[in-house]
Amino acid sequence: MPAQPDPAALADLVRRLVRTIFGGRATEPQPLAAGAWSQAFGLAIDGVEVVLRIGAHGTDFAKDEVAARFAGPNLPVPPVLARGVFDDWQYAISARAHGTGFDDLSAADVALTLPSLLTALDAIGRIDLAGTAGYGIWAPDGRAPYGSWVGALLAIGTETARVSGWRTALADSEIGLGPVEAGLAALATLGPYLPDERQMIHRDLLSRNVLAADGTVTAVLDWGNALYGDHLYDAAWLIYWWPWYPQWRTIDIYAELLAPWHATGPVPTHLRERLHAYLIHIGLDAIAYCTCQHRWHEVRHNADTVVILTNHAPGEIVRNPPMIGPP
Repeated sequence: MPAQPDPAALADLVRRLVRTIFGGRATEPQPLAAGAWSQAFGLAIDGVEVVLRIGAHGTDFAKDEVAARFAGPNLPVPPVLARGVFDDWQYAISARAHGTGFDDLSAADVALTLPSLLTALDAIGRIDLAGTAGYGIWAPDGRAPYGSWVGALLAIGTETARVSGWRTALADSEIGLGPVEAGLAALATLGPYLPDERQMIHRDLLSRNVLAADGTVTAVLDWGNALYGDHLYDAAWLIYWWPWYPQWRTIDIYAELLAPWHATGPVPTHLRERLHAYLIHIGLDAIAYCTCQHRWHEVRHNADTVVILTNHAPGEIVRNPPMIGPP
């Protein structure tokens, strides 16, 4: 895997890629958003606006290509037009969608856009998974590695190639592995409440992976972290990270999520226990990732959140504890 270059070197690499492959057919690439695993650039090829993303993990781009097959009026996913390798770096070119990152919306615009977002969330959970297998993070061939949803969740306690070394680093820190062990024990306790159904989970609906304009979601991006499992996980994702956006504090995201379930019925079985389990898992995932990134203040915050969640009975907490606000 190539080492991540500095932004200037990466921009130069992309310029060379565009000149080499497209020549005068393409405009000069301009930097757009950068994620944890890739950098995006905007340009036009043959007069058509596109986004070129470059990174070390081609699997993420392949999953975006798969996800685009499920696009529809309620779930806009830009098509992937081309993928390839340049100087050992993976790249993908997608149709460009326009809009403001959901993270950057004001409370008023969030309130306006939430119905469209919740419709997209529902559409994700309804994706037909015929021909796929397993639970957990799926590969572009439609297979995921675990035989059960609970097994996939409990695997958060082990390291992966992409997020490696975190257990030793955390054990050697002043925080230690105690919060992780407590979280895993609580997850095991909540296991009997969790369903065996397999649905699509995006698992990263913030971090500017949702674009919106005029109260409507215009794109759902970056499917690299997508899972097979209980679709309520995406609802828990919104609940967990909502307090990190203080400008949205006037919006009760749990109540907003609950309203459509009450309106259309039935409310999902063991709703509170399932959300409780997924809040813990999301916190554990954040601990592992932030430890790898040496973002220790965020590690501490998420560890404290996990401990609070584990100290409550199953289903007692369905919100990211308000006393632990964003760092």
